[in-house]
Amino acid sequence: MTAPDGLVVVDKPAGWTSHDVVGRTRRLARTRKVGHAGTLDPMATGVLLLGIGKATRLLGHLALTDKEYDATIRLGATTVTDDAEGDVLEVRDAAGVTDEQLRAQVALLTGDLLQVPSSVSAVKVDGVRSYARVRAGQDVELKARAVTVSLFEILDRRGDDLDVRVRCTSGTYIRALARDLGSAVGVGGHLRALRRTRVGPFRLGAARTLEQLEKGFDDAVVPLDIAVAHSFPRRELSEAEALDLSYGKKLTPTGMAGTVGAFAPDGGCVALVEDRAGVARASVVFRPA
Repeated sequence: MTAPDGLVVVDKPAGWTSHDVVGRTRRLARTRKVGHAGTLDPMATGVLLLGIGKATRLLGHLALTDKEYDATIRLGATTVTDDAEGDVLEVRDAAGVTDEQLRAQVALLTGDLLQVPSSVSAVKVDGVRSYARVRAGQDVELKARAVTVSLFEILDRRGDDLDVRVRCTSGTYIRALARDLGSAVGVGGHLRALRRTRVGPFRLGAARTLEQLEKGFDDAVVPLDIAVAHSFPRRELSEAEALDLSYGKKLTPTGMAGTVGAFAPDGGCVALVEDRAGVARASVVFRPA
């Protein structure tokens, strides 16, 4: 018997790819219908959201929510990958960088930014991942893209290492923040450690390790209806509206911005809807007629 439809909040261990975690979870969930919302690099740990069964259809929406990270930035060294896994390109003395300089540059890297992703990233260039092109010896120049960093604060300074906290929109590269901060203070920098502490409403405190999931998987699954209610604004439907929506029909607008969970009178989620062109349209239907 397969696990119920829903979300699992995993505390990803270091050294595992996101795909590795999905593979392990497919075995535990007894189904191949497992996906994740937002990749974490192998060196990173923390919140990785997995969808089981019908909940895989939530993942594209959840991947777009804001995220929080705790990270360590090493000043004075640049690397090929902008993190600790890449070869060192240059080393400089960072002892002369003052706290005032760091605070000023952190402030400039907060807010609405145009960020150039790390070249060794999953961004596609003409259909091929950037990291694949770099590993094949190609020079890659990625275009800057708009991101928002709503919080970037230094928690502690330990010699050349900065412990920081970041809250940002989807698509923000913490490696790129480390690179850009080091560059701004003139000594270079890279990411030494990264731990994701939140994806949307799902926090690290609710995450299970792989060892914990091995001991009791089904109990860790957040049921689909609860996951939607926890993640999106809620619209209550009448029986007639629930039936119409199950057929993919349009409804009167919700009056709410973004994605909204539409719930039948029995409490089950029928669909995710969005207001477009004066009506509410289903973007995902969980209970088709």
